[in-house]
Amino acid sequence: MKLYYNPKSRAVIAKWMLDECAAKYEIVPIEFEKGEHKTPEFLRINPAGKLPALVDGESKIFETAAICLYLADKFAEANLAPRIGAPERGRYLSLMVYSTAQLEPALGDAMLGGQTSPQRGWADFETVRKVVEGELGEGPYLFGEWFTAADVMIGSMFMWRRMLGGQPDRPRLEAYVDRLIARPAAPKLGA
Repeated sequence: MKLYYNPKSRAVIAKWMLDECAAKYEIVPIEFEKGEHKTPEFLRINPAGKLPALVDGESKIFETAAICLYLADKFAEANLAPRIGAPERGRYLSLMVYSTAQLEPALGDAMLGGQTSPQRGWADFETVRKVVEGELGEGPYLFGEWFTAADVMIGSMFMWRRMLGGQPDRPRLEAYVDRLIARPAAPKLGA
């Protein structure tokens, strides 16, 4: 397995997932400054020319959520996802998609000081945080004591926010981030 990687990209999230799975993989460094993500060779792996990208034999997977979904199913023994048919599977899939369809763009708007327009298709950051807090419940993770790929996806957004200077204003979310950062496989953002 090969992870196409730059530490200043979302590939950090895919690496975290690989590490949580205890997967054997090779890092293929991609230098943005050299345009390596736009070469014809790389565009055959990810036609969007973005990171992360994962190659597993003949399988080529791009987009962080797709990579995390793929890895959670491939490494079922890591127990990072409800099995197909399990009652928790629907909520798990919803949270995985929520991380990129709602949380990430709302976070981007908030960090850039922009207004979230209803026509854009996602909620404002305050609403998204309330939703995540509700899903977190009493925690410590989104599925209680069970750490899943949904925590990798949702949690990484809050970890990035902290690293980029977001003010700690939601104690439950900040405690969640603290627990995630304390995981042995967690990325050391900003380090």
